[in-house]
Amino acid sequence: MDILIVEDEADIAQLIKLYLEKEGFSCHVCRDGLTALSLFRELQPDLIVLDLMIPGFDGLEVCARIRQQPDPKDPYILMLTARGEEIDRIIGLSTGADDYMVKPFSPRELVARVRALLRRSLRQGGQSSTYRTPHFSLDLEQRSLCRHLEIDSETDSNLPLDLTTLEFDLMATFMSYPGRVWNRSQLIEKLWGADFFGDERVVDTHIARLRKKVEPDPAHPSFIKTVIGVGYRFEDEAEPTP
Repeated sequence: MDILIVEDEADIAQLIKLYLEKEGFSCHVCRDGLTALSLFRELQPDLIVLDLMIPGFDGLEVCARIRQQPDPKDPYILMLTARGEEIDRIIGLSTGADDYMVKPFSPRELVARVRALLRRSLRQGGQSSTYRTPHFSLDLEQRSLCRHLEIDSETDSNLPLDLTTLEFDLMATFMSYPGRVWNRSQLIEKLWGADFFGDERVVDTHIARLRKKVEPDPAHPSFIKTVIGVGYRFEDEAEPTP
């Protein structure tokens, strides 16, 4: 898999490159935002390690521009910054970053974060019509969503869930980008497009209705999580093996 490292501090960039290449990844390095956008279009990487403070376009601008482009490859973005204030993290996630690390960081932790992102194999640029997580199966062609019910240790049963058209599209958006944080504006653009006129809070209403159908306890959601000050994300990880 190809990884683009956008970092203006040469020693940090080389350290990241060294650790990732030891894990078998193919890495490319650049030091400014303009070059990052050019290499993104040329290389179509699977993941971008993106520093927030880089010359030219900063990391937020690069992230936002990548998310706005209709490219076939929609890479995961792991954002790095020397600043640890909550507002920086919120802004980074709201522009479309998938994960966030504050400098100084452990290179081994960065590798683990990269591997965790790339294990989310559901994002395939529209090539897949079926998404599976430990608790759900979604079929885009049949427009069906099933919840996996464990009958015993060896047998599972699928429970079809009755969703409205918009609820299904919302769940499909979440499941095709697991872990990504979406703000209301991004969800509105994804689901309604430029024709939407109204209050962004309508998103909250649809999220609440969807939770009633997919969550065991809608008041304490396990899958569709609220990220305070940003928006929502979908999480569905397998239970750790004892």
